[in-house]
Amino acid sequence: MPSSDNNVAVVPTAAPPAPPPPSQGGLRDMHPAYFAMAMATGIVSIACHLLGLHAIGKGLFWLNIAVYAGLWVLSILRFVRYPGAVGADVMSHGRCVGFFTTVAATCVLGTQFLVVGAMPGVATVLWLAGIVLWAATTYTIFTALTVKRTKPPLSAGINGGWLVSVVAAQSVSVLGAQLAPHLRPHEAGVLFFALAMWLGGGMLYLWIIGLIFYRYTFFEMAPSDMAPPYWINMGAVAISTLAGTMLVAGAEHAELLRDLLPFIKGLTLAFWATATWWIPMLLILGVWRHVYRRFPVRYDPLYWGAVFPLGMYTACTFRLAQVLRMDFLMYVPGVFVYIALAAWLAALAGWATATAKGVRRGLSR
Repeated sequence: MPSSDNNVAVVPTAAPPAPPPPSQGGLRDMHPAYFAMAMATGIVSIACHLLGLHAIGKGLFWLNIAVYAGLWVLSILRFVRYPGAVGADVMSHGRCVGFFTTVAATCVLGTQFLVVGAMPGVATVLWLAGIVLWAATTYTIFTALTVKRTKPPLSAGINGGWLVSVVAAQSVSVLGAQLAPHLRPHEAGVLFFALAMWLGGGMLYLWIIGLIFYRYTFFEMAPSDMAPPYWINMGAVAISTLAGTMLVAGAEHAELLRDLLPFIKGLTLAFWATATWWIPMLLILGVWRHVYRRFPVRYDPLYWGAVFPLGMYTACTFRLAQVLRMDFLMYVPGVFVYIALAAWLAALAGWATATAKGVRRGLSR
């Protein structure tokens, strides 16, 4: 209403919209971030392989091939049958960033083919596919969000899932840096591209995490707001750490990387320290959400986005200890690999239970 003193309009602050009801399941409602299931399975497989759990790593490798293929089949079917729902997801601030999981899942599977399966040819094909997916997803999503006319307030539009865009860029860097020795005589060019993706992804993290931290500290947070994707706060810098370690390892093959080696090492260590800082914070907020505020624990496909950071922290810490020759850090991945594996099993159990319930509901209709 107009003020009688200075004629300045006083507009009441709108309350944040209520969270949407849980999805009822089905192909139409399939979340675009479901490829996080392949991301999580892939990185836990790689972490197990690095830590000497080769049988588990190999088993998860073959399982992830099936998971990845199945997710693509479902995604294509959804696009064909429900193009309107897919288009709505592209224009949704809350769901659009889920499409970046296709990029990360592709490159993580490529890393599995390289590290666990020793098949660099297949890994190269997946890397090239990851680059195409990254470019298409990045410029489609961010263009759509920029030009759309109606936008939500920051408190409703931003969440930790936005950092999957960082994970996507860094996954391209990780796989490219590891593939470089297999791509001679283009090794130096591949490493330069991996360096550019790493630096660009790092800048994107700084832009987005500033908005997320602002949302954390200056807006009310309900238990429903603390969704599992907030673990990507940690996962995005963990994969940035892993990408940095791959560049350090590749410095002997590229003069530019040798010149930048102190900078790359320092920034990589800063990423790892940031990832480590996030872990206690996220655990405390999880206790606040589920214990203090008694928010129910039930399966959500977004929980795969919480498993991925645990596996990534395991792998990045292992590689960091290797390239910086800090053997005292090795006990950390030795513990975290079992935490990541337990989280993966819990998410798998939740998925199996939810799927079984969905099948029973379908049969009873």
